[in-house]
Amino acid sequence: MSDTSLLDGKKILIVDDEPDVLEVLEELLDMCEVVTASTFEKAKELMESRSFDIAILDIMGVDGYGLLSIAKRRRIPAVMLTAHAFTPRNLVRTIREGGCAYIPKEEMSGIAGYLVDVLKAVTSGNNPWDSWQNRLPTSYFEKRWGAAWADADKEFWANFKAGLKARRSGPTNSDQ
Repeated sequence: MSDTSLLDGKKILIVDDEPDVLEVLEELLDMCEVVTASTFEKAKELMESRSFDIAILDIMGVDGYGLLSIAKRRRIPAVMLTAHAFTPRNLVRTIREGGCAYIPKEEMSGIAGYLVDVLKAVTSGNNPWDSWQNRLPTSYFEKRWGAAWADADKEFWANFKAGLKARRSGPTNSDQ
């Protein structure tokens, strides 16, 4: 279990078209100042008129990738939360488009830990995907999508892993 004190008082925008998901996330993040939206239009209005420490964006039903673009432009770290759009293609898209984590709704009970990881990474200038991989290891995706799930984007995943490894080991002599 993560230390959630980092979330105390943080302003969090949660966007999902399912009222029960919004309610559960509000309960799980009761230490935060939570603002919710159930439509793209309302979320866009909120992101453009207020400041947030982090956003949780559903992919389906609210144009989550359109909201991710706005969040990125506004420098709001965003995590993507999904059930129906949980696919290898959307995972790659989330990484490419600047999301900080890709979380299946079945893992929603651990949302505070994901958010703490993202906030720590963003604050320290580290890659948030490093800690995400620890929470959702490759074996998780193999169980969901099969052993060859990453084969369609082999080059992308090789570069992704190399980038994480390079960040962990720090600069090399040739980088200095």
